[in-house]
Amino acid sequence: MSVIVTDTGFTPVADSQNPGLDARAGATALDIAHTDDPSVLEGQLDGIALIRVSFPAFNDGRAFTVARRLRMMGYAGELRALGPVIADQYGMARRVGFDSVEIPDALAARQPEEQWKFRADWRAHDYQSRLRA
Repeated sequence: MSVIVTDTGFTPVADSQNPGLDARAGATALDIAHTDDPSVLEGQLDGIALIRVSFPAFNDGRAFTVARRLRMMGYAGELRALGPVIADQYGMARRVGFDSVEIPDALAARQPEEQWKFRADWRAHDYQSRLRA
């Protein structure tokens, strides 16, 4: 099982929320890898309600770039980081365009909900904004 993290905290993933997503023609949700080129989805984003971008490890940030590129291409559906993202990365995930993070139960046990909620005010913890002030 896994846990979905949003600005309001943890929500367990129900089986219906994890339908084995893929990129078949006509799919309304899909999983993409951190190494995939999002430009192949150009012109096909309108019908997709959910895209999960995989993070193979917390120290591999390529999925942040994929998320940002999807948002710059006009994707307006739910964008979810999938994998071992850590609470310290939550603000960055939100800033690049992720709406939520799906983490394994074991990680949720090591980094409880309070740690994620502390970072839920991600707009207030923006290094660049503090430099401009």
